[in-house]
Amino acid sequence: MMIKSSGKIDKLLFYILVPSMFIAMYLIFIWSPQEKVMGEVQKIFYFHVGTAWVAFLAFFVVGFYSVMTLIKPKMNRFIYAGVSAEIGVLFTTLALLTGMIWGRASWNTWWSWEPRLITTLILWFIYVAYLFIRKMEGSWEKIAKLSSVFGIIGALNVPIVFMAIRWWNSKLHPVVFGEGKNQSGGGIEPEMLITLLFSIFTITILYIFLMRKGAQIEKMRDIVRKAKTKAMNRLAS
Repeated sequence: MMIKSSGKIDKLLFYILVPSMFIAMYLIFIWSPQEKVMGEVQKIFYFHVGTAWVAFLAFFVVGFYSVMTLIKPKMNRFIYAGVSAEIGVLFTTLALLTGMIWGRASWNTWWSWEPRLITTLILWFIYVAYLFIRKMEGSWEKIAKLSSVFGIIGALNVPIVFMAIRWWNSKLHPVVFGEGKNQSGGGIEPEMLITLLFSIFTITILYIFLMRKGAQIEKMRDIVRKAKTKAMNRLAS
């Protein structure tokens, strides 16, 4: 019953995801107005913010399951944390790449050592290290606890990345929302806001879909590993 229910959820997510992607592309490239200063290059803003949001979400999920793993190690918690970290690294990479393209157009340089970029790069390195730790030899319980420490550190770094341009008063990275006493930021046209929110929604659905599929694959691998171990023990005895 659980397998059938899981399959139905996956199908529902897929049926939501596919049309949402086409709608998002329409909103981004056709419906939303062109920015006056940057022109068409500004369209990458929707991908950049969406991938950054999902990266943050993924690492919060890693942090949650890491805390739960330290409290009581369970394979499911270990699996969910690992899959979410892999997705988070992927989307952080995309956020950095789209940010570099945007930076080239707006700052005339591919990279600038400003607070948001530096803290995001540090976050990326933390979770790459986290994934390497998970591949170490040894009992999964010990590896789960050790990697969980890195997972929690990375999750704690997410608010620092978000607040970096406010705390260190960066003048390069734009603040669209939440700047100044009235928290108005730079402002955004209603059509752009709708497009941005829908893009974030679509990429979030993609994260959930990838998370579920990745967890299913890892659970099957765990079943195969256990079956191999049992077979080897029987042969040895």
